[in-house]
Amino acid sequence: MRTPLGDMSLNELTGPPVKALVVYNSNPAAVAPNQNSVLKGLRREDLFTVVLEQFQTDTADHADFILPATTFLEHTDVYFAYGHYYLQLARPVLPPPGETRSNVEVFRQLAERMSFDDACFHDSEDDMIRALIDSDHRFIKGITIEELDREHFVRLRVASNGDAFLPFAAGSFGTPSGKCEFKAETLDYTPPVESRHGEPALRQKYPFELISPKNDDSMNSTFGYRPDTDRQTSFLKIHARDAGSRGITNGDQVRIFNDRGSCLLIARIDPGVAPGVVCAPSTRWASKSPAFRNVNALTSERLTDQGGGATFYSCLVQVEKSGD
Repeated sequence: MRTPLGDMSLNELTGPPVKALVVYNSNPAAVAPNQNSVLKGLRREDLFTVVLEQFQTDTADHADFILPATTFLEHTDVYFAYGHYYLQLARPVLPPPGETRSNVEVFRQLAERMSFDDACFHDSEDDMIRALIDSDHRFIKGITIEELDREHFVRLRVASNGDAFLPFAAGSFGTPSGKCEFKAETLDYTPPVESRHGEPALRQKYPFELISPKNDDSMNSTFGYRPDTDRQTSFLKIHARDAGSRGITNGDQVRIFNDRGSCLLIARIDPGVAPGVVCAPSTRWASKSPAFRNVNALTSERLTDQGGGATFYSCLVQVEKSGD
């Protein structure tokens, strides 16, 4: 079960309290839900924060120390399949610039300075990769680092003899029929609290369902320092009917808010957005916004009942034209 970063981690000072935070490969000040709570925690005087980064991100703004980190071009790493069926090995193609170090090297040397003598802290990157792929799971069984070094990318063992990979051909969806049932009455489904089918009083107060899908030219908040990426994530898409009833026209600055917080975006009338829904491509750096907040000032730390994941897409808001 994941623990939200804001109220339940950085601001709940019991059992035991979080007094130190090391951030790497992430920008929680921008991407974590309940942003106001996260920022409150990051501003604690008694919180010691270290950030491993290449850029001055929203999170790095709150660091006691920023350690320059290598990019994927400058260290060894292995990449699992993400939307494809290949395992990939990357070797550095550039030397580490200046005083940059990889995350692995930082933690390895930190463990040495703290006198941790467990064998794992002496593993090289190749040792870690070998341990990772030393598995009997049929998808990676038999793949070696030597093969990855030779081929650079290796297809997962998802099928044999060139057969098509059809993981659900025999049915394995957990329903009586074994098939994907879009209206499966047998599933114990509870509508999200913050949705059109959730709490009526909350829906009346905050009539819009906010979604924040990936921006086409972004990777979460990774490219948020770029002016073109910031422009692409500075809009709120809204249906003409909803905009008209609020006196909102294309290009107006609008305020989006709920009980957790608010942010300012630029209205874009979009017929691709359904009435009752607003869409803000993610994830803008809050430091680039006129109100120093992005849509995660609105999202909740509530976890899903299935899987304990974040509820970024279960978020009710109100929208109004803003003159600020």
